[in-house]
Amino acid sequence: MNALLLHADDYILRPLLPADAPAMAAAVRESMASLGPWMPWANAAYDEAAALDWIAICAAARADGSAHEFGIFRQRAKAGTAVGQRGRGTADKSADGASGGTADSASGDDGLDYIGAAGLNQFNRVHNFCNLGYWVRTSAQRQGAARAAIRALARFAFDELALTRVEIVVADGNHASLALARKAGAVHEGLAHNRLYLHNGPVAAHMLSLIPAPGSDLAPVPPGWQPPR
Repeated sequence: MNALLLHADDYILRPLLPADAPAMAAAVRESMASLGPWMPWANAAYDEAAALDWIAICAAARADGSAHEFGIFRQRAKAGTAVGQRGRGTADKSADGASGGTADSASGDDGLDYIGAAGLNQFNRVHNFCNLGYWVRTSAQRQGAARAAIRALARFAFDELALTRVEIVVADGNHASLALARKAGAVHEGLAHNRLYLHNGPVAAHMLSLIPAPGSDLAPVPPGWQPPR
């Protein structure tokens, strides 16, 4: 079975496998302080069964092209060696490799540590854009994972899916996520009222975007692209 791998600095993005469920569940429970207020699906009782349900949903969405969801992983350094920086978000088609049992922070014998998740979803086929979402477990935050994932996914959206816009929507008050999006190069376009629906109802959200414009290192300009007037 072949899987799409996105290399992003020191991180690897790949589709989640059933063997990743224990690591994902542990990461969610570990990260409730940062996830809970902004991700309604996250809860302190999040378990392996919930993770397996999500992994199955992701596989079905990937098969029909309605979403491309990835786990964020970091190569576990061997004793006495350092993990070198990878390319700037290149995509490979390569074998899944070993995907045996998992521990709280690892995805098994493939030598990858589970860091979080990121994906492209909510595709608008008429206007050729999608949404980009991301989260990183508490113990791996402030280490560049989210920024690397955002940029790798944007390049994938432009290079492989031929999209012309990627949106990031951040609930008002989620200062860490907003700062991450900006650090990754997303342009803040404004505050939209009642844009997201969280635990207690609709909330305002910041709208940010990435586009493959001239001068950007994210992607080549798609055929027929014209600068905004």
